[in-house]
Amino acid sequence: MAAIAIVAMSAQVVVAGDSFMDPQGPIAAIQKTHLFRATLLILIAVVPVLVLVPLIALRYRRRKGTHASYRPKWDFSAKLEFVMWGVPVLIVAILSFYLWKATYRLDPYTAPFGDTPAMKVQVVGLDWKWLFIYPDLGIASVGELGIPVKQQVALTLTTDTVMQSFMIPALAGQIYAMPGMTTKLHIVADAPETMLGENTQYNGRGFTKQKFEAKAMSPEEFDAWVSDVRANGIPLDQPTYRTLAMRTDRDEVQAALGTSQMPDDALYFTLEDSALFHTILHRYHGGKPLSADQQPGTTGYGQEGVQ
Repeated sequence: MAAIAIVAMSAQVVVAGDSFMDPQGPIAAIQKTHLFRATLLILIAVVPVLVLVPLIALRYRRRKGTHASYRPKWDFSAKLEFVMWGVPVLIVAILSFYLWKATYRLDPYTAPFGDTPAMKVQVVGLDWKWLFIYPDLGIASVGELGIPVKQQVALTLTTDTVMQSFMIPALAGQIYAMPGMTTKLHIVADAPETMLGENTQYNGRGFTKQKFEAKAMSPEEFDAWVSDVRANGIPLDQPTYRTLAMRTDRDEVQAALGTSQMPDDALYFTLEDSALFHTILHRYHGGKPLSADQQPGTTGYGQEGVQ
């Protein structure tokens, strides 16, 4: 089951769905169900212990006129041993079955949700922002992840800096991303909603601002959003990407690249290079260490903003 990280919440991001306890899609709903099922099964072993320990201490305490049996030579009970070992073994077996079932069902490499082909989104972790690339639509964004409802979205993730942890709690569990490697995560939204997305892996001073809004929209609204990004976005060429990849937080990069046509908390781009994601990924496959001026996340690549 995916780890659940507890992080500081940014006051600038106000969203409705920010927890898998309030699932906005089938993947988070399955995770919630699995958590409740596992909790109830474990309580079968935990509750008797919590109840019996004080009762045993009370009944068998040293006192006059006790009715408890005194058996100094007693050392074995087949019934007690069966219960003490049998119940935990049964719980572990049931939990293992449901864990395997849920894990397989949620594996983006094997089990799609729905018959509609998944929309592809490439995700790049930077310091301290997430870049979302839509290769089939020719757009990219920072601060907003727009998705259509009722359609599976196939995320392919990497980073161009240190290891980071991607999570949209209301839609899916946490997954790590590392430079030079890719991981996958699939998400589906049931209804139009704005949800919190974040990095849950501490990575420096801009960590608390590395959040974004995952906006689930109707197909018509999503098409309008795509058109808005195309109309108001700036070209994501190499100079723009270099500015984006510097060690700057969301506010700093917004001030550097934002325009009056963009939202105050999001950046829009038109995709100049459809192979940008693969260029970022293969940067680390040359067999030689990158120099500091070629490595995002270093002060040599771009001066870190003032705190």
